[in-house]
This record gives sequence, C-alpha cells and structure tokens, in this order.
Amino acid sequence: MDYCEVMREMIGNSPLIVVRPSVAIINNKGEIILYRYAGGTWGIPGGILQLNESVEECIKRNVQVDFGLTLNSLQLFGVYSGMELSKKPEDGGDEYHIVAIGYLCTHYEGELTPDENQAIEAQFFKLDQLPEETDPFIKNKLVELKGQFTKVVTP
Repeated sequence: MDYCEVMREMIGNSPLIVVRPSVAIINNKGEIILYRYAGGTWGIPGGILQLNESVEECIKRNVQVDFGLTLNSLQLFGVYSGMELSKKPEDGGDEYHIVAIGYLCTHYEGELTPDENQAIEAQFFKLDQLPEETDPFIKNKLVELKGQFTKVVTP
C-alpha cells in the first residue's frame, strides 16, 4: 500500500496534500509526450511522491514504469499549487490539494512503450497542436512555457 492509501485509511475523505512531480518530455523534433488513461484527458507524465523518495526519484521511477523511458536530465521549470489544483469531487469522494513540481527533460533513453496493464495511451504532439482534450491547467502551463521549451531543443 502506498503512502496516500495509508493516509486515506486514517483520514477518510478529509483533504490530503499530495506532492505530484511531473515532467514535460521533449524530443529532438520539439514534440512533447502526452498521456491519458482510456477516455481521459491528456496530461504530462507524473506520479505521487512516496515516503523516503526524492521528487526526482519519483518522476524517474514513474516514467520508467509507465512509459519505458529513462530520464537522463531534469530541469526544474516550476512549482504550482492553489485552488486550481484542488480536487474536491461533488459526490463527496476523496479531496486532494496538489502541489505540482514541474520538470523539463530533453535527454532520455528508450522507446515510448506505455504500460498496457494500466490502459495508458501516450504519444508525441507538436507544442502548437495539443489535443483538444488536454487538461486545461497543463495546456495553459505548456503555452506559457513554450518559448522555454523551444530554446532548449534548438540545435
């Protein structure tokens, strides 16, 4: 059982602060990897920080397991929190307040192989052609940071 599951057993549906490292993985063509679970919205790879794990270890572990890629370098591009990252289901389900730590990675190894057991779909998209179903928060941050991404991948 992971940390969040243990905490949920203790606190029920009460608000839980979750640290979620995420990474914008950009290939040498300037395209970004987006993923989604079957029928969901597109977003960037991420995970939930576990006890005794650094945020960098968390994101590298999740990307390796879920996408088959080894991240060789990470560049911090932002830390985000606030009401727009709060998840309070209308049905009274589990409430989460997310602290998102965003990284950029342009140096990685491996082939993009999404974990079929988790019904993950993943592919590369041009930054100016993101799918309509992209998570609005992610889409806004990618638009804001597009200039930074372009500078990093320019030969």
